[in-house]
Amino acid sequence: MADESTRIERTSVESFDYMLGQVMPVLDHGFIRVIDYMGDDASIVQAARVSYGKGTKQSKQDAGLIDYLMRNDHTSPFEMCEIKLHIKMPLFVARQWLRHRTASVNEYSARYSVLNDDFYVPDASRICAQSQSNKQASGEALPLDVTKQVIDTIESVSRFAHDKYKKLIDLGLAREVARSIIPLNTYTEMYWKIDLHNLLRFVRLRNSSHAQYEIRVYAEKIQELLKAWVPHVYESFMKHKMCADEKLT
Repeated sequence: MADESTRIERTSVESFDYMLGQVMPVLDHGFIRVIDYMGDDASIVQAARVSYGKGTKQSKQDAGLIDYLMRNDHTSPFEMCEIKLHIKMPLFVARQWLRHRTASVNEYSARYSVLNDDFYVPDASRICAQSQSNKQASGEALPLDVTKQVIDTIESVSRFAHDKYKKLIDLGLAREVARSIIPLNTYTEMYWKIDLHNLLRFVRLRNSSHAQYEIRVYAEKIQELLKAWVPHVYESFMKHKMCADEKLT
C-alpha cells in the first residue's frame, strides 16, 4: 500500500499544456478551447493496476496495457481522466451535442444575457439537396445559382430575426420571451466537462461519415486534442475503434 503521507503531484502533459486557453476555430464563428484537464496515459495505467499492486508493472509496458484495455472494452480506467472545454457552436449543433448526456454542462443563458449577432452561414459546399435515401442527410450539391439564393436567404433571414429580437428587448420585453424568435443557426457557448471514456464515445459517433458535417468538424478538433493529451490512448483508439468502424461502413 502507498504511504498516506506521500505527496501526489498534479498530472501535467507538457505537450498538451501549451494548448490550454488556445482557441481552435471551427466553422465560421465557432471554436473549441481547453480550459482544464485531469490525468494522462499514466493515470489510466495507474487505475488499471491498483488492484494488482506494483508487481505487474514489470511485465507490461504502459502502451501495451492501454491497448489491452481498449481492445477488450475495459472502460472504467479511462474514466480516471477528464477534460473541460469551452465551446462555441450553432444552436442546432448544441442540441445534437447535448444528446450525449454523460457530461457536465453549463450553457450561455439567453434568459440572463443578450445574444450576439453571430449566426452560422454554411459555405457553398454545404448547400445540398435533401438525400433521397436518408431522411436526415444531405444529397447532391445544388446548382450554383440556387446556392447563391440559399446563402443570401440564410444571411438575410438571420439578420432580420436578430434585428427584431433586439427590437423586442428595446421595447422592454423579457429576454426569456424575446429569445423565442432566434433562429437555430445562432451561436451559443457552453462549458463541457467529460471523462475520457465518454469523450472517446463522442468522437467515435460524431467524427463519422454518418454524422452531420457541422458537428463532425468539432469532433475532428477534439480528436486532435486527444492525440496531444493521451497519445497512447489515441493510437489504440484509432486502431481498435475508429478504424474498425470504417471497415464496417
